[in-house]
Amino acid sequence: MDRRTFLRTGLAAGVAATAGCFGGDRPEAANEYGYETTSTDDGVEVPLVPLDDAIEWYREDDGTVFADARSPTAYQRAHIAEAVLSPAPDGQDGEDPLADRSTDTRIVTYCGCPHHLSAMRGGTLIENGYVHTYAIDEGFNAWIDAGYPLAGQAVEQRPDVYEIRGRTDATHAGEYAWARHDPTGQREAVPINENGTFDLEIRFYDVTRDSDIRLTTPAAETVQPLGQLLGSVVRL
Repeated sequence: MDRRTFLRTGLAAGVAATAGCFGGDRPEAANEYGYETTSTDDGVEVPLVPLDDAIEWYREDDGTVFADARSPTAYQRAHIAEAVLSPAPDGQDGEDPLADRSTDTRIVTYCGCPHHLSAMRGGTLIENGYVHTYAIDEGFNAWIDAGYPLAGQAVEQRPDVYEIRGRTDATHAGEYAWARHDPTGQREAVPINENGTFDLEIRFYDVTRDSDIRLTTPAAETVQPLGQLLGSVVRL
């Protein structure tokens, strides 16, 4: 019996019966298949669906909704075919495409980092009662690498990858560091480590080393050309 079959038998039924209930004052993820989880800074445990299972759900066409948690710019360039745009953490201003969905809907969020923004969005959805929400563990770039269906204006374009290493006060461990390109609205986030360090991997479209990037932690903020943020530890 393989892992997926095992999870879908008695063990999965037991998990679904207990984990989908309300914990304290807010819902908890149903996590029917017993996946590993990641915790948001609000303490919500978001199940991480492996890419192999996510593509199976996609192909089953069983009403599962895929939701892109990145920026509108990134979504317009390339996204999972038929996915809706619902940016982290709270979705689109005004009428979010998930707002009129039944709370019984299975929702799969994704981003490229590989699952920080998608976990944020997933956490908010779970708090709002969408307990059958999952984030793709390996992220959008793994979906692209696997050759799975895409849509958008520039599906062949792959943005350059840059790594920003930083450090802030360790009291902010578990909170988020952000990198933003304000002209296009693209942004990336990563949890701060227990020692205050963080490593932000950014994949922004049409951004060069001369582009201004706004780097933010709960303690401070700086705006600098990307090239100046690379190669050394940025202290905020």
